[in-house]
Amino acid sequence: MAVDERFTQDYRDGQGEEPEGVRSEVVTGPVSDWASDFSHLEPEWAADPYPIQDDLRQRCPIAHTDRFGGGWLPTRHEDVTAIAYDTERFSSRAIVMSNYRPPLDLAPVGGVPPISSDPPFHRDARRLLLPAFTKSAVAKREAATRAYCHELIDALEGRRDVDAAREYAQHIPVRVIADMLGFPPEDGPRFRTFIEHSLEGVNLPPDERMAHMSELFDYLLEQIRDHLDHPRDDLTTYLIDAELYGQKLQPQHVSGTMALLLIAGIDTTWSAIGASLWHLAKTPADRERLVAEPELLPTAMEEFLRAYAPVTMARLVKQDMHWRGADMKADDWVLLSFPAANRDPAHFDRPDEVVIDREVNRHVAFGLGIHRCVGSHLARMELRVALEVWLERIPEFTLADPAAVTWAAGQVRGPRTLPLRIGRA
Repeated sequence: MAVDERFTQDYRDGQGEEPEGVRSEVVTGPVSDWASDFSHLEPEWAADPYPIQDDLRQRCPIAHTDRFGGGWLPTRHEDVTAIAYDTERFSSRAIVMSNYRPPLDLAPVGGVPPISSDPPFHRDARRLLLPAFTKSAVAKREAATRAYCHELIDALEGRRDVDAAREYAQHIPVRVIADMLGFPPEDGPRFRTFIEHSLEGVNLPPDERMAHMSELFDYLLEQIRDHLDHPRDDLTTYLIDAELYGQKLQPQHVSGTMALLLIAGIDTTWSAIGASLWHLAKTPADRERLVAEPELLPTAMEEFLRAYAPVTMARLVKQDMHWRGADMKADDWVLLSFPAANRDPAHFDRPDEVVIDREVNRHVAFGLGIHRCVGSHLARMELRVALEVWLERIPEFTLADPAAVTWAAGQVRGPRTLPLRIGRA
């Protein structure tokens, strides 16, 4: 097949070039007061954000910061919900809070559609992805996912000390997403580098961030060209061939959606698996009960998602306004903390306790409104299978060193290192 003329080197327009809207100020450093100077990039937030969120919810439910060029942090379930559903006053054209705001002309598509898209374009861009993420489509991937989980545990055979984040949790979504997109599975280490740069490198100088984004989109162009030459039955070929409004997708739409699936589809699930194993390692009663009652796992899994929701999403204020006591300015950031909403005592009974048989659990770990995670069925399958296989193969495990557990900073929180001791303590 001839190379599609859409996918020439300018496919990165609006992605990898030096953008307008860059603000080069440093955004990290000690926080003076979380109500007026918050930063979700600080070590204490990464280690344990929940006491900070609880304190803010009581004394200042919508915190403010001058960092990142100005931003807001609602901590009540009702405020997070209201903003998530309000597409008239809050834009999704950027969803990672940083020192860069994409130019307005990127709307309504955004850089990584459909999560960065505003209505009405969002609805149609999202519909393109739905067939790949239905329950029936996801079910076809379960056997391969389960077999791969067993492979990973086979590699741990005979060892007492393992890092469950680096040697187990992170590899599962890497393999699943690589298979969906038709990418070489051996490129997994590159995927992890892309994720780190995209989600944890928001305080880097703008030219470094742009260089990292160029690396990501150069890689995606390589994959697109390979698929043009060798079409196959995967999501990349589907996006290349897909049509919207009677035309093939724009190159930025194809590459942006691929970037979204590669980054968001891996880090969120990796974090959820790791956080669940962390909880079970430090809570022997829950671990022993799930080993004895494996049928309880789907319910317990929802509770892990509630209590350790990995994702916080950003919005941009569309115009100056007074919103529930906050004087918001156009292009101020708003961090939608789904983890904070999931621990609001006004919405959940015993919110800070992990109740693995919690029957009523309308958590918002997968978001709210039009941008609710399109891959929730896939994430649930990966999490369930990962935990089923681990508990079946390794029923006894504890934290080898609680102080050695490290957590990702930024908008996706999960264990980056998780040293476990296999067997009886």
